[in-house]
Amino acid sequence: MIYADNAATTKLDSDVFEAMKPFFMEEYGNASQPYSFSRVTKKALKDARATIADCIGALSEEIYFTSGGTESDNWVIKGTMSYGDHRVVVTSAFEHHAVLHACEHIKQFGYPIKYVYPIKAGFVNPENLRSVITDQTKLVSVMMVNNEIGTIQPIKELCSLAHEHGALFHTDAVQAVGHIPINVHELGVDFLSSSAHKFNGPKGIGFLYICKGAEIESFFDGGTQEFGMRAGTENIASIVGMAVALKKNCSQMEEIGTYLLELENIILGALDASSIVYRRNGERPHIPGNLSLSFKGFEGEMLLHRLDLMGIMVSTGSACDSKNTRISHVLRAIGVDEAYALGTIRISLGKDNTREEAKKIAEALIKIMSMHEN
Repeated sequence: MIYADNAATTKLDSDVFEAMKPFFMEEYGNASQPYSFSRVTKKALKDARATIADCIGALSEEIYFTSGGTESDNWVIKGTMSYGDHRVVVTSAFEHHAVLHACEHIKQFGYPIKYVYPIKAGFVNPENLRSVITDQTKLVSVMMVNNEIGTIQPIKELCSLAHEHGALFHTDAVQAVGHIPINVHELGVDFLSSSAHKFNGPKGIGFLYICKGAEIESFFDGGTQEFGMRAGTENIASIVGMAVALKKNCSQMEEIGTYLLELENIILGALDASSIVYRRNGERPHIPGNLSLSFKGFEGEMLLHRLDLMGIMVSTGSACDSKNTRISHVLRAIGVDEAYALGTIRISLGKDNTREEAKKIAEALIKIMSMHEN
């Protein structure tokens, strides 16, 4: 099997697994308890928070553990809305559904939503944001890296513009954390969402960065965990695993990024050398290893299944859209021609992929295309 859907989820790193094991079987104490058996878990929780904060340039007290990116996104969208304060939320038209659906939810309760559209190259242009933001904007939410086409958004500029109008700024960085350098204080963001399983950590755990002083309501009611902001006994094993995964990926980031670009070029070079008609969606800068490719006259679902039969796993778009044959909202937002958009697949490579696998992916695509022509 060749797994090339790393934007959907990644393989758990073996070092991460080893770091997690003691907290399943031996050090299973509740970190909130005052007795001696909880000292190890309490320290592990503190150390993991500090590690994650260090990786993104934050303070330890600005890191809040959640179940993942979806919860973190929902927490920001819903937690920054105040009763009776119906100022506007601005978000981009090609956000992940965790943001878009959360916005649709609060819209039912009278909170206005405005959308900013990306340019065809796959970026939210600050000038486009300027055309919809006003002093009545409460929150701006724009993802750091688009999950389907991999384009890296100009977050610092967008954040600065939001702050000029007195608005808070949130970025869904699920596809970015652990893959590109991030310093939240330099960017100026108020909130940042992340999910461990996107950077070789465990599923079901993530974090939300909340800038010190940013106003947001607690999401869960109950105990006083997470500085009284997110009730529920902490998942220590997964939190430890997330911290180990993030630290390891950040330490290898430049090396892995260069390697993934090499794998990209193997695939693109082979396609370019053939007579296949295709286009890549989204221009640079993009996340290394993410290839959104559209093939004219084909259907993405057909390509996915043909590749699956050949032992190659890819996606037709974002993971939550993988069962749909309609054109994704991301491709519509950037104006991809329908003849191409219907034949779109996403190949997302990871550090465990090999050069030989990249060659086989390209060969498989060329074979499928040639069979279709015959």
